[in-house]
Amino acid sequence: MGEVEIRRSARRKRTVRAYREGDKTIVLMPAHLSKAEEERHVRSLVERLDRREQRVRPSDDDLRARATQLSTRWLDGRAVPLSVRWVSNQNSRWGSCTSADRSIRLSDRLKGMPEWVVDYVLLHELAHLIEPNHSKQFWALVDAYPETARAKAFLEGVSWQQRSAP
Repeated sequence: MGEVEIRRSARRKRTVRAYREGDKTIVLMPAHLSKAEEERHVRSLVERLDRREQRVRPSDDDLRARATQLSTRWLDGRAVPLSVRWVSNQNSRWGSCTSADRSIRLSDRLKGMPEWVVDYVLLHELAHLIEPNHSKQFWALVDAYPETARAKAFLEGVSWQQRSAP
């Protein structure tokens, strides 16, 4: 189960909450709960956190590894994101990059699309870590990827189809 730290509070009346700080699980609970209730809540909350992390982590780890490969091959390793992850709340963009915190987010709508399309979007966002806008220098970086034109056309077709669907 790993290290668990219990923080009891007299001010907390009913709710029990857990979160992770590195490898440690912090559980916040009311001071009045019995030892048996504590054990039940801890077991349940740790299992829930583990399940949630298992759903997210594998694909994000794969995405991060792919970003490293693409940066090395096409950008001479100059783009080094701190976070690369799938998100479900991007419906009008295929990806986004926040250069301030070096994070890249790809729409989960890309899942199941050809690898060269996902690679294009990921490379596009990686290039923003080097050139924050869509300048000539930016497009020179992205256009080094040989599937750029094909991937852009593919995504335009998907977007057109989604707009045209009843």
